[in-house]
Amino acid sequence: MASLNLKHIYKVYQGGVKAVNDFTMDIADKEFIVFVGPSGCGKSTTLRMIAGLEEITAGELKIGDTVVNNYEPKDRNIAMVFQSYALYPHMTVYNNIAYSLKIAKYDKKEIDKRVRYAAEILNISKYLDRKPRELSGGQRQRVALGRAIVREPKVFLLDEPLSNLDAKLRASMRSEIIKLHQRLQTTFIYVTHDQVEAMTMGTRIVVMKDGFVQQIDTPRNLFNYPTNKFVAGFIGTPQMNFYNAKMSLDGNDAIVDLGFGHIKLPQNVIAKVDKGYLQEEKSVCLGIRPENMSMTNDDNSIEARVEVVEALGSETIVYANMDYKSENPSKAAAVTLKVNGDELIKIGDIIKVAFNVNKVHLFDNDTENTIIQRVPTNITVKANIEAGKISLLGKTIDLPAAILENVKDGLCSVQIPTSAISLGEGQFEGAIDNVELIEPSKLYQIKCENDYVFVRTEADVELSGNVAFDIDLAKITIIGDEYKVNPLVVEFSANATVVKVENNLYALKVNDAQFNLPTAMAQNLFTTKGKALLKTELLVKSSGLDLVQADNGLEVKVVKVVDYGNKKYSIVSYANQEFAISLELEVGQVVKLAYDINKISIIDIAQDIILI
Repeated sequence: MASLNLKHIYKVYQGGVKAVNDFTMDIADKEFIVFVGPSGCGKSTTLRMIAGLEEITAGELKIGDTVVNNYEPKDRNIAMVFQSYALYPHMTVYNNIAYSLKIAKYDKKEIDKRVRYAAEILNISKYLDRKPRELSGGQRQRVALGRAIVREPKVFLLDEPLSNLDAKLRASMRSEIIKLHQRLQTTFIYVTHDQVEAMTMGTRIVVMKDGFVQQIDTPRNLFNYPTNKFVAGFIGTPQMNFYNAKMSLDGNDAIVDLGFGHIKLPQNVIAKVDKGYLQEEKSVCLGIRPENMSMTNDDNSIEARVEVVEALGSETIVYANMDYKSENPSKAAAVTLKVNGDELIKIGDIIKVAFNVNKVHLFDNDTENTIIQRVPTNITVKANIEAGKISLLGKTIDLPAAILENVKDGLCSVQIPTSAISLGEGQFEGAIDNVELIEPSKLYQIKCENDYVFVRTEADVELSGNVAFDIDLAKITIIGDEYKVNPLVVEFSANATVVKVENNLYALKVNDAQFNLPTAMAQNLFTTKGKALLKTELLVKSSGLDLVQADNGLEVKVVKVVDYGNKKYSIVSYANQEFAISLELEVGQVVKLAYDINKISIIDIAQDIILI
């Protein structure tokens, strides 16, 4: 049994076509992982790189604790089941299953034991003497699975194994494969384009599009918390309804205008919407699933004319149009509902449709990313600055010198990253309004007067009374009339090359400075680039907060010292960049700084791929 670690995996074909981009994932031992996405998204290519059937252009693949980039497929201890059964037509079922063991020169008794064990698991014992042509499609697929089982591999790879079967047999084989996973207790990676297969089989699902990973999550979380419009539309049958809309604030209420009607969002939904989307009328995309629509006479319902009815027995799918009164009804007002199969509905009926406002999804029209985030990246609150102090979240605090010199008195808005908020002793307090389990941590929603902040932590927090929290002011953004104070800049980059020092020792050369590369890191780079590594132009990215003072290193000059109250930072200049370091130095001082080599990113500039 084995875990897998895929780190910055790329597949680039001749001509620069990237089939897989920066695939990074940890797969635990005994997990059932499903790769899903439309044709050409890179899911099968990723599977074939794990199997060793495709060469990895860049990145590191570990099976267990072993880096297997350069291992032959036969040496990776994996078994793969293909879309085509790939059975030998002249061999019996027994010999098809036993073939790999015979090639490996296993003892005949051991071969017989394993073949009969696999046949028993798959319920094909009575077919062992038959030829593949005498079997049904489902039986042939079981033989292909049996051939993989007898090898007792660390990892099972299945590439759309059920796509050639009819719908009824696919449903039956899905349950058989799930049972097989439970009995074998090993790691399964399964590729499919069928989202129903993905949702019913996987412990976690990887949704891919155009070679990029869109989201990695459990089936339930993918359905309830899609990270973008693509995932929302791809997962779920029938597909989610989408509407272009405008969102604005009406007092404390958020109103979404659909053009043919409007809905009011509840406070628990508004809490997770960045207030930047609410401070002025904003164009967004609203999504809602058919099962979260209903037929009702509610005051907030919208009339629609039924255009298509699909009676499926226990449920009925209704297709209607909410803009039916206009001369040319807009397709953008089409709605799909999933209702109880006992409802008597016919084409042409006028029905009243209501949205379950607790289940709506909102997406940015430009990025298509969700703006109702499960763990909000930022929150935006209103504030007021006066006499060196700022009032926000129900408290008035002193502004540190680093911010005070860049702001003006008056109203402003403050963007606060969730990562900047920490529980414990602090200048702010609020009441915990909601707790959500996001394994292995919890998300605490804290109400401060009319605003909410969020804290994600593994610690258990007392739910009664107020809790104290603090905000790292170096990470906030303040926007006022004619000014904007940005967060402290800590990231910087530098051009670099790899040079040979002696024997098998290599270093990263950044201008006149050299940093020895750990052997494992150098091997990783050479695995990807080969001898061409020594001629490859690289870009090194790091945080200035990870730099330490050293006798040899990057030579920087201190241009400013900024005071954030509880912490002072030195702003240094290097290669036409200014960034912060955690050392408190004097203005004008020139020092040398060294990387924490284990905390850098290394990028191949020409191919735009992350090597480390």
